[in-house]
Amino acid sequence: MLDPTLPDLRQVIGAEGLALLQSNQLLEPLLERLLITALINDVELDPAMLAAARQAYAQQHQLSVEVVPNEAVERPLRMARLAREQFAAKAESRFLSEKGRLDRVVYSLLRLESRSQAQELYLRIAHGEADFSELASRYSQGPERNTQGMIGPSPLNQAHPALSEKLRAAKPGSLLEPFPIERWWVVARLERFAPASFDERMADQMSMELLQEWVKQETTRKLGELINDASGTDRS
Repeated sequence: MLDPTLPDLRQVIGAEGLALLQSNQLLEPLLERLLITALINDVELDPAMLAAARQAYAQQHQLSVEVVPNEAVERPLRMARLAREQFAAKAESRFLSEKGRLDRVVYSLLRLESRSQAQELYLRIAHGEADFSELASRYSQGPERNTQGMIGPSPLNQAHPALSEKLRAAKPGSLLEPFPIERWWVVARLERFAPASFDERMADQMSMELLQEWVKQETTRKLGELINDASGTDRS
């Protein structure tokens, strides 16, 4: 169970310092940083992994390995290891609950106000009389017009729920008959569907998300305690 010990900011910077940080919206990010530092202080790193990370950082930022800042490399590595140690057991459950935003799709879209026009363009595409991208560029009335009707790769749940449901049930290459979404008539074709899978990379991602959520919640809790304590001190 995570139980980090933070310095007593009331003693370190006093009531006036706390008030100044709070008024400038700096107290919460400070608490969050202190909390993360306290969490990862005792996390040990594999020397070979650390050396590889330093080398990668140096190449990415065009630096020599000797001048790579330790914190820039060690902090994310320690966070990743802590996340695995503390939340790996809950990672798969989170993956299953979040799969809707993790699945990726690429699809073509035509958005029209006229049902009859949507049906006409659908039939032209279905019969091979016109290219979807050409019609989208010419007739679509949404921002997809600027991308020849192509959308994605993007999370499946970013689409309208009605469209998302149809895309999930479709096979790649399937052209969907016109259907209404709010004030539009939509013609869509699923190009590619990339369902997310629970592999090691995904387990690490889910673990990190869980850790980040815990840090946010704990920061909010400690901020509330600090403000309440400061208010009580002021009243006394």
